[in-house]
Amino acid sequence: MSTQTWLPTAIYLGVFLAIFYYLIIMPRKKQEKKHKEVIASLKRGDKVVTIGGLRGEVARVKEETMILKVNDTVEMEFLKTAVAYKEEEK
Repeated sequence: MSTQTWLPTAIYLGVFLAIFYYLIIMPRKKQEKKHKEVIASLKRGDKVVTIGGLRGEVARVKEETMILKVNDTVEMEFLKTAVAYKEEEK
């Protein structure tokens, strides 16, 4: 295979990888960074929605988990990563 036939293929591959990175990988990294910031900022009284669609108010925050108050009598423990978003953000 000569250099003349290999070079355009390498250029197309490089352009494809650059487009893939900018359209798919970069936005996902930004989204993950924002989610980590939301998780780090959780505090008592925040109203959140979990990835399962459960709405509640944060009653206590632990290192890896949080206690979510669903109603007056029910509290459930969730991993912090189970939070989809704070309700004020939507």
